[in-house]
Amino acid sequence: MKDEDKTLSVLNAQQARLLAQGRHPDPFAALGPTDDGKNVVVRLPGAEQLWLFNATDEVQLLADSTDPALFTGPALPYYRLRIRWASGQLEERDDPYRFGPVMGQLDEHLISEGEHQSLWNALGAHLLTHEKVAGVHFALWAPNAQRVSVVGEFNAWNGTAHPMRSRGATGVWELFLPGLDEGVVYKYEILGPDGTLMPLKADPVGFGSEHPPATGSVVRQLGAHQWQDQQWVARREEINSVDAPISIYEVHLGSWRRSGNESLNYLRLASQLVDYAADLGFTHIEVMPVSEHPFDGSWGYQPIGLFAPTIRYGTPQDFAAFVDAAHARGLGVIADWVPGHFPTDQHGLGRFDGTALYEHLDPREGFHPDWNTLIYNYGRPEVRNFLVANALYWLGEYHLDGLRVDAVASMINRDYSRAEGQWIANKDGGNENYEALDFLKQTNVASYGQHPGIAMIAEDSTAYPGVTRPVDAGGLGFGYKWNLGWMNDSLEYFGKDPVYRKHHHNQLTFGITYAFSENFLLPISHDEVVHGKGSMYSRMPGGHADKLGNLKAFYGYMWGYPGKKPLFMGQEFGQRSEWNYKGELDWGVLDDPGHAGVLALVRDLNRLYREQPALYRRDTQSDGFQWSARRRRGAPGLRLAAPRRAWRPPCGCRREPDPG
Repeated sequence: MKDEDKTLSVLNAQQARLLAQGRHPDPFAALGPTDDGKNVVVRLPGAEQLWLFNATDEVQLLADSTDPALFTGPALPYYRLRIRWASGQLEERDDPYRFGPVMGQLDEHLISEGEHQSLWNALGAHLLTHEKVAGVHFALWAPNAQRVSVVGEFNAWNGTAHPMRSRGATGVWELFLPGLDEGVVYKYEILGPDGTLMPLKADPVGFGSEHPPATGSVVRQLGAHQWQDQQWVARREEINSVDAPISIYEVHLGSWRRSGNESLNYLRLASQLVDYAADLGFTHIEVMPVSEHPFDGSWGYQPIGLFAPTIRYGTPQDFAAFVDAAHARGLGVIADWVPGHFPTDQHGLGRFDGTALYEHLDPREGFHPDWNTLIYNYGRPEVRNFLVANALYWLGEYHLDGLRVDAVASMINRDYSRAEGQWIANKDGGNENYEALDFLKQTNVASYGQHPGIAMIAEDSTAYPGVTRPVDAGGLGFGYKWNLGWMNDSLEYFGKDPVYRKHHHNQLTFGITYAFSENFLLPISHDEVVHGKGSMYSRMPGGHADKLGNLKAFYGYMWGYPGKKPLFMGQEFGQRSEWNYKGELDWGVLDDPGHAGVLALVRDLNRLYREQPALYRRDTQSDGFQWSARRRRGAPGLRLAAPRRAWRPPCGCRREPDPG
């Protein structure tokens, strides 16, 4: 009997051909030990000779003449592989196809229902020991794929080498690869439902990424950092309460300060940035998105690796150390979070398994015309689960104190930035995106429920009612909302020459008519100092001294106005130039006593703000504010009412005014 006949007596020609083509529908039915336990089938591209061995025995497998990568022979219990590669090198490793499944039935059930709130513990790439062997377990959701393989340097990026096990109706594919360790770069090779080979995809639940422009996912160990912030977490509910002084320093980590041409890494930021913000009296640092993103110029707002802290500034463990260091200095850390859209880069989520899986198929729902990005299908339970779990991941794994949800208006309005006829109405004929609204409610309920004391913040430019009202009271359940109306009116007013301001006082007073309808933040964010708008300094009228004086007056007005105080980096000392993400702040202007004076004022305002309860304790309620009459000319003035007693709702959520 010929060798190939012996091979085909174990594996028929059709199965062998499908394995070689990477199109076998169930590779675990063909590879590894046979059902009767008498034989083994191994496919190992690049191997020249192959032996099975254990503690007592060794046997050489025979190569199939039609597919030299395919070997068969008698089975041994608890076997390993000894491989002679074409280069002559010998290597020993375990056969991934002799291992049973890792994922359990509960994970399968929760994933299929779209209710797995710790989804990242089931999907992604996890270092673990399975059946007494160390390696990495890969798991991916791709329900419409014909085949999914893990590829990397460990298999020469050959998609036929490690096809994954299908978990059936769940749409999940999994594979345990023994011997792999942290730092391994990988992607997924996917055959679409029509047999089309997709571009290699990064892991949607990958915990690390290569440095851009490379796009591979990287195996990272979760939970490696030893947290020291237990006391901080225990008192976080008080720190983030609507009755607390909240002063936020918003930062783009890559351009705050540089060392030569390089951005500071997480560990240097953990000392320099944290010390700086703490010295100025801020209560929180808000970082622009740290999820991995392919293009620097998006500032992180077009992310692909939602579960991966960007490698631009260090490892995930380094980012955890940055958060821990902030907590040790009494600073909360808030991250911008982008669940509204994702870029079309071919290694990302678009047409992930050959179908519109994460996005809507119809571009009137699935494509964002402003940003040329794809929009999540919030009506698909698994997609909604992916995003809710991502919020919980950042709050849990990295101890973040809150998330600032980007572009809420674009999510909740189907006609956002769309001309007539370019959007699809909801089932009632309106423009509200019911599915997105439900997603936001679910995210907020889960976030506050699992992590009491955090703060969920909405960047919302609409008049949608009840954004910061609890979900059980008909609201969206956010803790805070950006007051963009106040920002626009105030900057227009202060941008006018003082001689004209007397005709525009309504821009200062109008905001009070709605100031207590939500729990507001007063945002002077990065959006106000880019795209030709100039800096806060340059937007003020007059010469140098006038600009600095106007800026000081504006900050005094802002810190005394009802609402929490976010300020973008550089504006605390009156940076002269518009923000440039490629550079660093204009630190040199602090040699000017006028700019140093602005910095000193912000420090003093933060101290005064924290020391005077009248400035913060009831600034989300109308009875914390009252109009007063000016002595001269009888014109109305405004002042903050002194608090009657401390009042703090649980979880930082808005509640009805205290009747006492």
